[in-house]
Amino acid sequence: MKIHEFQAKEILSEFGVPTPAGRIASDILSVKTIVDELGLPVVVKAQIHAGGRGQGGGVKVTRTLEETRSAFKSILGMQLVTHQTGPEGTRVDTILIEEGMNIARELYIGIVMDREKSRACFMVSEEGGMEIEEVAEKNPEKIMKEWIDPALGMMPAQARKLVFFLNLPPEAMKEATRFLMNLYKAFEARDCSLAEINPLVITNDNRVLALDCKMNFDDNALFRQKSVSEFRDLNEEEELEIEASKYDLNYIKLDGNIGCMVNGAGLAMATMDIIKLSGGEPANFLDVGGGASEEQIENAFRIILADENVKGIFINIFGGILRCDRLANGVVNAARKINVQAPVVIRMEGTNVEEGKRILGASGFNFIVAEGMRDGAEKVVQAVKSAEDWGISGG
Repeated sequence: MKIHEFQAKEILSEFGVPTPAGRIASDILSVKTIVDELGLPVVVKAQIHAGGRGQGGGVKVTRTLEETRSAFKSILGMQLVTHQTGPEGTRVDTILIEEGMNIARELYIGIVMDREKSRACFMVSEEGGMEIEEVAEKNPEKIMKEWIDPALGMMPAQARKLVFFLNLPPEAMKEATRFLMNLYKAFEARDCSLAEINPLVITNDNRVLALDCKMNFDDNALFRQKSVSEFRDLNEEEELEIEASKYDLNYIKLDGNIGCMVNGAGLAMATMDIIKLSGGEPANFLDVGGGASEEQIENAFRIILADENVKGIFINIFGGILRCDRLANGVVNAARKINVQAPVVIRMEGTNVEEGKRILGASGFNFIVAEGMRDGAEKVVQAVKSAEDWGISGG
């Protein structure tokens, strides 16, 4: 789950991580009150779940009240386009106004889960304000990484090692060390999957502050993070993704026309790859999970077909905990309730596979049964192409 910058800064403040003073501007009348409180200059910042806001015109520094009001009016309600939103952009419904800072240096600090090492990886760089992926590609020597033992937590010696790498002035080193320690405490306590400060700024008077903050959270831990769950902004999510979350389905909408239903994230990624290799474009990532019920399968089928771009469906299941007969029953029940015009290709292997194929064959529906992943991908791509040639629509 993602949250807004101002919400992430609320969490940072709980753990003693310093941030600039700021307030949410609810309307044009509140702008003067906030400016009077913070003083000038201020920074007017669009709040959306995407980076690159400044380049898209969503962040403006203002030095007068009139400039601030003008920036507020121009940003609120705009369709902000960044490299992370896609060409359609995201509507801005919330604006943060923060105190302006006298910035001496901009740095990068981030914590992310390293799945290979089963540890959190703390990264720092002097190249603040840039995308860390770009720094890693062009100047990897400018990034230092430190892996945190979950049994011990972050040790002061590790924080000091990272701070020394940043070449900070002596006056800022103690505060920066405390900053890193507290950031890790927030990361661990709130079950974050990502905590990124870009940039971390050193002011002219050697203050250390999080000028921007991005936090993502492990969805599986939200049951114990009630305060974080309350930060969820449904306006920032796709309607079908919201619907899928109601049934514990992992769904992400994409731009293609072949719907995918798979059990297991790795298999789902491989399925999307093989669809592309076969000349098609996946319309979604959808992992129903290892123990999906017939009801979940039925809802997954319905959600896929709710995407009007879907012209064909590829169901690729390895039956372990999710038995093939349960899958088949779920698909048949969904087809009986929904007017399915798009071709449906099913590849399944594993527990009760023969019973699953029998159920599909006896259903009366014209399902296409594949004998392997490549066979299934090629069949669904060809079925979609044939339907388009004949002018048959999906959905």
